[in-house]
Amino acid sequence: MTIKDAQQEVDKWIKTYGVRYFSELTNMACLTEEVGELARVIARKYGDQSFKEGEKANLSEEMADILWVLICLANQTGVDLTEAFEKSMEKKTKRDSTRHINNPKLTTKD
Repeated sequence: MTIKDAQQEVDKWIKTYGVRYFSELTNMACLTEEVGELARVIARKYGDQSFKEGEKANLSEEMADILWVLICLANQTGVDLTEAFEKSMEKKTKRDSTRHINNPKLTTKD
């Protein structure tokens, strides 16, 4: 599935089952909430916290939830995520083509 396909699938789902998109502000709040849920899982799986009883390491589910809401925001604001991502990759490549390679913090191990 391409990013464009994903944008179309989300739009189709919203129009078929979701009644309408939540407002942009509501979706921004939902995105923040989903990022927090991912942060909680990462803190427990890779950090110093432990899982509470009944919690599970559902990284893929939390990441997919973030992607869902991000696609909703892109669709309702007219952003072509494929085009935006391509521009972002180009920008990062131009800006950071040697920055990380020459960073001693990244090339030396503790």
